[in-house]
Amino acid sequence: MENSMKNDEILTLTIRFEDEDGVRVIHPAIIKDERETVLVDCGYPGFLPLLERAALSRSIPFGEITSIVVTHHDYDHYGALHEIREKYPKIRVMASELDAPHIDGRKKSLRLRQADEMRDSIPESDRARAMDFERALEAVKPAAIDDTLRDGDVLPWCGGTEIIATPGHMPGHISLYVRRLKTLITGDAFVVARGRLRMANPNYAMDIDEAKASIKKLARYDIGTFVCYHGGLVKTSLTNRENRRLLM
Repeated sequence: MENSMKNDEILTLTIRFEDEDGVRVIHPAIIKDERETVLVDCGYPGFLPLLERAALSRSIPFGEITSIVVTHHDYDHYGALHEIREKYPKIRVMASELDAPHIDGRKKSLRLRQADEMRDSIPESDRARAMDFERALEAVKPAAIDDTLRDGDVLPWCGGTEIIATPGHMPGHISLYVRRLKTLITGDAFVVARGRLRMANPNYAMDIDEAKASIKKLARYDIGTFVCYHGGLVKTSLTNRENRRLLM
């Protein structure tokens, strides 16, 4: 997707992979202008080679990335960060003030805390799967954060990219609004399913009421394109008839 301003664009990196649940797809995003190449979210642990190949398929050698923004600390969004920092130490890493301590290891993952609280209520038939999930979370290596972000911060990328606090899925969740391109990079505030914009799975929201309030907050922005980590890119508006249900 390109804008009339030369070299200002947002790219999605479509990464397909297979695990025990079958084929999955994630869509990290790249914000690119004449000065900066910014990756938003970076996949599971071990995904650096997949990211490198996906970026190169869009004519971007991974070493050209200047910054990484993590929308929140679910392990599918930041799991590869440690290995990226080791191989590409010059890349600056950013996350929200609330999420930074969970990414750099100062605080325990909120998903692990959630797993601890739910352990006794999990049916016996699901125990083995739940334990596998906990072990996967515990295996994620911490990674240093260079800069913390707050609601309303505006970064210079593509003429102005606003950080929007969108709590609910997690307390420190953020989305990025690229003003000139009228594009929102949503993290897990939204997903695209069957070509339609939807609220991310409520079962994974730490606070469903906050998640709904974040959606209503985003309706104040002039958004023409949504880039969702799960589902990819969709051109739509929150205020059209199809999406009004999301604001209720």
